[in-house]
Amino acid sequence: MTVQGKVQFSDFDSRGYRTVDVQTGYAEWVPNYENTVEDAMDIALLEDLTEVLWPATRRAVELGCGTGRTGAWLRGNGVESIDGVDITPEMIAVAHPRGIYRHLHQADVTATGLESGVYDLVMICLVDEHLSDLQPLYAEAWRLACPGGVLVLVGYHPHFIMTAGMPTHYDRRPGEPVAIETYLHLLSEQVTAGLQAGWNLLEMKERVIDESWLALKPKWERFRHHPISVAFTWRKPNTRDNG
Repeated sequence: MTVQGKVQFSDFDSRGYRTVDVQTGYAEWVPNYENTVEDAMDIALLEDLTEVLWPATRRAVELGCGTGRTGAWLRGNGVESIDGVDITPEMIAVAHPRGIYRHLHQADVTATGLESGVYDLVMICLVDEHLSDLQPLYAEAWRLACPGGVLVLVGYHPHFIMTAGMPTHYDRRPGEPVAIETYLHLLSEQVTAGLQAGWNLLEMKERVIDESWLALKPKWERFRHHPISVAFTWRKPNTRDNG
């Protein structure tokens, strides 16, 4: 079943977990979040990107910063000034004492209220699968970025979500997995949303289930060589690029 041409996660859901909204789910997941999410999902892709000069970034913002996993990687790779945005106060409470972010803001990632046109880098990791519509996310990133600024988006690969039939989930208690509302976005939807917002696509990388992944998740042998995550690097044109 499709709605207005969009593929629905419910068409592929093989788990049938009880589902909660984003803010509820991440508030409950906080204690075990960093012990659950593997660097192989997103950090490994960031390390493969070639179009971003991390140490040259003067000012960055991370949308959906969570506990600061990605922010810590950015700081370790030379990005010194980072603002963070997250909708879940419990996540922000963990990120704050780490001293990674210049400022932390509790806000929706599609309507942050931050100053327009001031960020060299907009970072978004493992967020888009919780949004029913990608266009507001790409539009907000565009608004925040300065001319010539870069957007990096890392997300679950739609192929993996469709093949595994597995939503983003956590264990509320042993034996009780709970899903966080999950949406399926084809790669073409990502590209279309980015282009419509005005971004130029610089590079795209895909992460597959390999030996390093199977060392972490031996039960995923059946997914060997399947793509699990994807990264896009976009650039906002300079004024002179437009003529």
